Amino acid sequence: MSGELLTSIGQIAINVSDLQRATEFYREKLGLPFLFTTGNLAFFMCGSVRLMLDQIEPHHASVLYYEVENIQAAADRLKERGVRFEDEPHRIARLPDHELWMTFFRDSENNLMALMSEVR
Repeated sequence: MSGELLTSIGQIAINVSDLQRATEFYREKLGLPFLFTTGNLAFFMCGSVRLMLDQIEPHHASVLYYEVENIQAAADRLKERGVRFEDEPHRIARLPDHELWMTFFRDSENNLMALMSEVR
Protein backbone atom coordinates (compact mmCIF):
# COMPACT_ATOMS: atom_id res chain seq x y z
CA MET A 1 0.00 0.00 0.00
CA SER A 2 1.45 3.31 -1.00
CA GLY A 3 -0.24 6.54 0.10
CA GLU A 4 -3.23 6.18 -2.26
CA LEU A 5 -5.49 4.49 0.28
CA LEU A 6 -5.86 7.45 2.66
CA THR A 7 -6.18 10.52 0.45
CA SER A 8 -8.64 12.77 2.24
CA ILE A 9 -9.94 13.68 5.65
CA GLY A 10 -13.71 13.24 5.78
CA GLN A 11 -14.32 14.34 9.36
CA ILE A 12 -12.51 15.73 12.37
CA ALA A 13 -13.90 15.25 15.88
CA ILE A 14 -13.27 18.22 18.14
CA ASN A 15 -13.84 17.45 21.81
CA VAL A 16 -15.57 20.19 23.81
CA SER A 17 -16.69 20.58 27.40
CA ASP A 18 -19.75 22.81 26.66
CA LEU A 19 -21.57 21.82 23.46
CA GLN A 20 -23.94 24.81 23.41
CA ARG A 21 -21.12 27.33 23.85
CA ALA A 22 -18.94 25.58 21.25
CA THR A 23 -21.83 25.33 18.76
CA GLU A 24 -22.48 29.06 19.08
CA PHE A 25 -18.76 29.78 18.59
CA TYR A 26 -18.42 27.67 15.43
CA ARG A 27 -21.73 28.91 13.98
CA GLU A 28 -21.70 32.59 15.03
CA LYS A 29 -18.02 33.51 15.42
CA LEU A 30 -16.42 31.30 12.76
CA GLY A 31 -19.44 31.32 10.45
CA LEU A 32 -19.19 27.63 9.56
CA PRO A 33 -22.28 26.08 7.95
CA PHE A 34 -24.22 24.25 10.68
CA LEU A 35 -25.58 20.81 9.72
CA PHE A 36 -27.35 19.27 12.75
CA THR A 37 -27.07 18.14 16.37
CA THR A 38 -27.78 14.73 17.84
CA GLY A 39 -27.21 13.79 21.46
CA ASN A 40 -23.91 15.33 22.60
CA LEU A 41 -22.75 15.98 19.02
CA ALA A 42 -22.98 18.98 16.67
CA PHE A 43 -21.91 18.87 13.01
CA PHE A 44 -20.56 21.60 10.72
CA MET A 45 -18.98 21.76 7.27
CA CYS A 46 -15.60 23.35 6.60
CA GLY A 47 -15.07 23.08 2.85
CA SER A 48 -15.31 19.37 2.10
CA VAL A 49 -14.43 18.32 5.66
CA ARG A 50 -17.12 17.72 8.27
CA LEU A 51 -16.37 18.92 11.82
CA MET A 52 -18.01 17.04 14.67
CA LEU A 53 -18.14 18.74 18.07
CA ASP A 54 -18.28 16.04 20.74
CA GLN A 55 -19.12 16.94 24.34
CA ILE A 56 -16.94 14.53 26.27
CA GLU A 57 -15.47 14.42 29.75
CA PRO A 58 -12.69 14.04 30.48
CA HIS A 59 -11.36 16.04 27.57
CA HIS A 60 -9.40 13.84 25.11
CA ALA A 61 -7.46 14.51 21.91
CA SER A 62 -9.32 15.13 18.66
CA VAL A 63 -9.94 12.31 16.19
CA LEU A 64 -9.14 12.30 12.46
CA TYR A 65 -11.56 10.38 10.24
CA TYR A 66 -10.00 9.22 6.96
CA GLU A 67 -12.52 8.90 4.13
CA VAL A 68 -12.21 5.69 2.08
CA GLU A 69 -14.38 4.13 -0.63
CA ASN A 70 -14.26 0.51 0.56
CA ILE A 71 -13.93 0.44 4.33
CA GLN A 72 -13.47 -3.33 4.67
CA ALA A 73 -10.71 -3.45 2.04
CA ALA A 74 -8.97 -0.41 3.56
CA ALA A 75 -9.12 -1.89 7.08
CA ASP A 76 -7.80 -5.24 5.82
CA ARG A 77 -4.86 -3.55 4.06
CA LEU A 78 -3.97 -1.53 7.16
CA LYS A 79 -4.21 -4.63 9.38
CA GLU A 80 -1.78 -6.39 7.04
CA ARG A 81 0.66 -3.55 7.79
CA GLY A 82 0.31 -4.02 11.54
CA VAL A 83 -2.21 -1.28 12.35
CA ARG A 84 -4.08 -2.06 15.59
CA PHE A 85 -7.86 -1.71 15.25
CA GLU A 86 -10.31 -1.15 18.10
CA ASP A 87 -13.25 -2.75 16.27
CA GLU A 88 -14.46 -4.03 12.90
CA PRO A 89 -16.07 -1.84 10.22
CA HIS A 90 -19.68 -1.23 11.25
CA ARG A 91 -22.65 0.91 10.29
CA ILE A 92 -22.97 4.04 12.42
CA ALA A 93 -26.07 5.55 10.81
CA ARG A 94 -28.62 4.87 8.10
CA LEU A 95 -29.38 8.18 6.37
CA PRO A 96 -31.93 8.86 3.60
CA ASP A 97 -29.48 8.40 0.71
CA HIS A 98 -26.57 6.44 2.24
CA GLU A 99 -25.19 4.54 5.21
CA LEU A 100 -22.27 5.83 7.27
CA TRP A 101 -19.72 3.13 8.19
CA MET A 102 -16.71 3.49 10.50
CA THR A 103 -13.94 1.57 12.17
CA PHE A 104 -11.46 2.90 14.72
CA PHE A 105 -7.72 2.29 15.09
CA ARG A 106 -4.69 3.61 17.00
CA ASP A 107 -1.60 5.27 15.59
CA SER A 108 1.92 4.60 16.87
CA GLU A 109 1.38 7.13 19.70
CA ASN A 110 -1.95 5.59 20.78
CA ASN A 111 -4.04 8.41 19.25
CA LEU A 112 -7.50 7.33 18.14
CA MET A 113 -8.11 7.52 14.37
CA ALA A 114 -10.92 6.25 12.15
CA LEU A 115 -11.77 5.13 8.67
CA MET A 116 -15.16 6.31 7.40
CA SER A 117 -17.16 5.40 4.32
CA GLU A 118 -20.45 6.72 3.01
CA VAL A 119 -22.09 3.75 1.28
CA ARG A 120 -24.89 4.49 -1.19
